[in-house]
Amino acid sequence: MTLDWLGLFPESIRLILLKLPKAMLDHLEEIRIREERPLEINAAGRHHFLDRDGGLSLHPGEAYKPTREDTRRLLDLISNHSLYTMEEELRKGFITIPGGHRVGLVGRTVLSGGRVEHIRDISGFNVRIAKEIRGAADEILPFLLDRKRGRVMHTLILSPPQQGKTTLLRDLARQISYGSWGNAQLQWPGLKVGIIDERSEIAGCQRGVPGFDVGPRTDVLDGCPKAEGMMMMIRSMSPDVLIVDEIGRPEDAEAVNEALHAGISVIATAHGSSIQDIGGRPALSALVQQRRFEMYAVLCRKGHERSYKLYDGGQRTLQTAGAGPPGGDAYA
Repeated sequence: MTLDWLGLFPESIRLILLKLPKAMLDHLEEIRIREERPLEINAAGRHHFLDRDGGLSLHPGEAYKPTREDTRRLLDLISNHSLYTMEEELRKGFITIPGGHRVGLVGRTVLSGGRVEHIRDISGFNVRIAKEIRGAADEILPFLLDRKRGRVMHTLILSPPQQGKTTLLRDLARQISYGSWGNAQLQWPGLKVGIIDERSEIAGCQRGVPGFDVGPRTDVLDGCPKAEGMMMMIRSMSPDVLIVDEIGRPEDAEAVNEALHAGISVIATAHGSSIQDIGGRPALSALVQQRRFEMYAVLCRKGHERSYKLYDGGQRTLQTAGAGPPGGDAYA
């Protein structure tokens, strides 16, 4: 795994991180920087504080406390020295940087008409490291195939944050686009895949070119709102499969319906720990009640292990199994 993301940190914090064992650096999922408060990391689902020498601790009093200079320098680096050009990202509370990594931000909000217009006095950062894990979809993908009709089933992937949804989506796109899906006996052809990557996390595009391998027959709309992007992709690129992360708004559900009626398979994710959770969300409940999705995959994670449960459109359990080591969301 590349460690290019280390360049985003000010030298004081970067030197601390470089003192970690290589194996831990490779498994880092989150680095939390809070001004004048303990430096914290999440590696493979385990949280630790870091002292000045890169030592791990469960006691916050022993940790390095980033200074105001550290946080100002970090903000300067992640905004490429042009914070004013990132007003839209600041309004949403995060910045996506090259490589698909996402930096969550907290501070004082500035309101306009009762809505967040800006974040100022930024003093807290959650840097979430995007990962490409080939084979993350190996266990689940065979269940998503409708071999009789030569298509992928409409699928909704559910989990709470930081369980691996986006990592799974990325590998699904790659394998569906390449075809055969790692099993030459299937002789499954590669399909045209369209990714709506609103937060630049699935494909990790830089100047429109994916930084991750999402497959040879995959087209990406980068930085585009999900609902609008789905309609644009349907009209312009004739995908066989649409892939979209974290649906939840009414316009998202409407666009999913349009895609299904156009004969396009949809693989989407949403936050939730069960089908009942999303059934209680107004924007998604109609999709559940009308059985728009033919398959549900519910991910869960305990420590280093990730497992999944598969349900059909009628919410009947089809499969419960391990899904290999967690990738950590890239992000969710």
